[in-house]
Amino acid sequence: MPSTSEAVNVLAARIGLNKPRVRAVARALTEAGRLPPGAPSKSPVLGIGNVVDLLIGSAVDVPLRAVAETVAKVRELTPAGTPIESLPASLQYSAGNYLDSLADLAAEDSQDIRRIKIEVVSTWPEIAIVQSDGAISRFVEPGTNPGHWQHAGHRRSTVINGAAFADAISDLFKGK
Repeated sequence: MPSTSEAVNVLAARIGLNKPRVRAVARALTEAGRLPPGAPSKSPVLGIGNVVDLLIGSAVDVPLRAVAETVAKVRELTPAGTPIESLPASLQYSAGNYLDSLADLAAEDSQDIRRIKIEVVSTWPEIAIVQSDGAISRFVEPGTNPGHWQHAGHRRSTVINGAAFADAISDLFKGK
């Protein structure tokens, strides 16, 4: 299991995120209790879900004071804005569950993950998973129409290449 420092270094190197920003996001998430704090003379140990939180927090364009709240909100987004309780049991998952599952597959060296793109929208809460065939799965707030523009002005997002995501997760968790 990786330490926070290792995760920061790998996310910056593999995905191309700004290292000082990733480090600051890690600090903000630790202070908010979303990442484990470690102990005296003992580095914190992160699980896959913690690394996904760090990735989401680093990809959204929000002030550091809002990172933990934004990560929590993004994790609760639902497929196509459908309320979770109205979905069949086999489809009751949120964006956080889905991203954690993608990370688990990447840790097991699944080649399917390498062909996707993960788009983290900063203008409004949305995660879009773009498949290699062009199909897009959108996770938005429950009750929101994923086909409509949800904000006046420009749409800002960070696109994470599936191969870079898979390499980062593999570096941190393969064989662990």
